[in-house]
Amino acid sequence: MSQVTDDKHFPASTSSFVKEDGSQIPLSKNALKKAAKAERLAALKLERRAREKEAKKEKKRQKAEKRAAGELDNEDEEENKRRAKKPRLQFGGTVVVDLGFDDMMNDKEIKSLCSQLAYTYSANRNAGFPFSLICTSLNGQTYQRLEGLGDASYKRWSNTKWTEETYQSLWESKEVSKLDPADDGPTGLDQEVHNTDPLRAGEDSVVYLTADTEDELTELRPEETYIIGGICDHNRYKNLCLNRAKESGIRTARLPIGRYLASLPTRKVLTVNQVFEILVKWVETRDWEESLYSVIPKRKFHQGGKGNHDANIDAAAVEDNADPDGAAAEQAAFGEA
Repeated sequence: MSQVTDDKHFPASTSSFVKEDGSQIPLSKNALKKAAKAERLAALKLERRAREKEAKKEKKRQKAEKRAAGELDNEDEEENKRRAKKPRLQFGGTVVVDLGFDDMMNDKEIKSLCSQLAYTYSANRNAGFPFSLICTSLNGQTYQRLEGLGDASYKRWSNTKWTEETYQSLWESKEVSKLDPADDGPTGLDQEVHNTDPLRAGEDSVVYLTADTEDELTELRPEETYIIGGICDHNRYKNLCLNRAKESGIRTARLPIGRYLASLPTRKVLTVNQVFEILVKWVETRDWEESLYSVIPKRKFHQGGKGNHDANIDAAAVEDNADPDGAAAEQAAFGEA
């Protein structure tokens, strides 16, 4: 028997699903509502992308006209020069995003995670002291979504490497393995970008970052590798990253949020990109307090409203920086999807 596909793929005008054998299965009211909502959101997304693209073209055209007429703002020119001369010095450290939780997330959470990966890449690309970024255990839903965004442009992210192997391969093998096109997992990664250098990390130099450990991170060291758990679960899985690190026999540490942000009234769980941005900021400033305040959403410092004491800095916090479906981050990192 043919399996009925996800409701989100049904047109809003369809009241039943036609199977391969020609028989029809009536859709429930909830399925019809989901289909209609998905259709509306898809249409709005296309319209927004078209407007943004047209606005960029218009801005570029106006700038070209000003330049031709000798009317280009001197401040704009100076800003462009400053950006061009901004030094990019390698810190030397490595950050690994462990994507080995794919089967523990639903479609919405996978989508949010991919948006967080886009923000992470963007933060690293714009950092004055970028990290070497590695994403491990790339498989399943996460891989499928990344492949479908911007003609799989994630493969072209600079200073970023991808592998279907676990993070243990950093010390268990000579290098992160190249992905075999014959496998069911990720295929066709750009070897020039992703597989030129051996990726090695001594097991004793690897630290898994998790809010559930008692050990606090005091500083970042360029010879160390820091692992961020790549999961968007709204904190429903307790001690998940801590237990994984224990099974691997590696050290754990938590960001010193409680030490520097004692007034924070929420549980201290951050999105992937927020953790990464804090690390990047610390490398630039060597100041945890400044780094934390610059990244954690300001709304998290104020109580108020029913149930706020149970608030969690989770996947929803990414919406402080972009629209709910992560369109801004995806457009920047993936291009036009």
